[in-house]
Amino acid sequence: MLTNFNSMLQTAYEQKKAIGSFNFYNYETLKGILRAAGQMDTPVIVSFGKKYLSNMSFDEVKAITAASAALCRTDVCLHLDHCDKMDIIYQAIRAGFTSVMYDGSALPFEENAANTQKICEIAHACGVSVEAELGSLAAGEASHEGSADDVEVYTSPDAAKEFVERTGVDALAVSIGTVHGLYKGTPNIRTDILRAINEKLHMPLVLHGGSGTPEAKVKECISNGIAKINVNTEISDYTVQHTRELLEKENPHLSVAALNQIQYVSEVVRKYMGIFAN
Repeated sequence: MLTNFNSMLQTAYEQKKAIGSFNFYNYETLKGILRAAGQMDTPVIVSFGKKYLSNMSFDEVKAITAASAALCRTDVCLHLDHCDKMDIIYQAIRAGFTSVMYDGSALPFEENAANTQKICEIAHACGVSVEAELGSLAAGEASHEGSADDVEVYTSPDAAKEFVERTGVDALAVSIGTVHGLYKGTPNIRTDILRAINEKLHMPLVLHGGSGTPEAKVKECISNGIAKINVNTEISDYTVQHTRELLEKENPHLSVAALNQIQYVSEVVRKYMGIFAN
């Protein structure tokens, strides 16, 4: 069933686990994510970004997610990922998304906090949970979310505490050295910063840029407050690569290719769910 992410993230935070937030772009990617959630018997966040509105409208996304989630035995959160436009966030809320992310990380602190507070007031009145971001991530290889101009700014623990108190946000995405996309070199994940943030906030924190992050670092982050981890790039890269290999071997009917893509997505999602839960 569809739900917001509050209870699933709070439970994960208390149990020192994390819930995966996996991006989808069409029916096949959505079905692959939900297949994995059913097989792993774990709640899941399915994320749709505003840049994919050329693939499907918000109303279409809500309709296929609601229908698919009704057949899934675990809780499903329909999440609007990385959105810096308040009017688009309100459109997603009206369409029936159960959580939204306002990304005002490029704005000055005061403007980011003021906008986030407004969104929280409206979203919470509709039973919708809100994620926000403080600090910013750089863009890695094959990123479909960031841009080459993005500059990494680590999240300040003191600023994070003030931000949460002023906005009432349900989850906070932090910048500690991960990147959108794939790493260009050896990642330097600042778990010392994360630990300081967690000690001040005692609430579910979010790690963006899960693709390619070393498993040991992921688990260290989870033990220090990360309760939601985003994965996007690896879903796309793995599925495209294996689709290419399939097409090189045979000339399948499109319906068969689609079934294979569901399986490819599911394989990536199951891998990360296994990491996040242990």
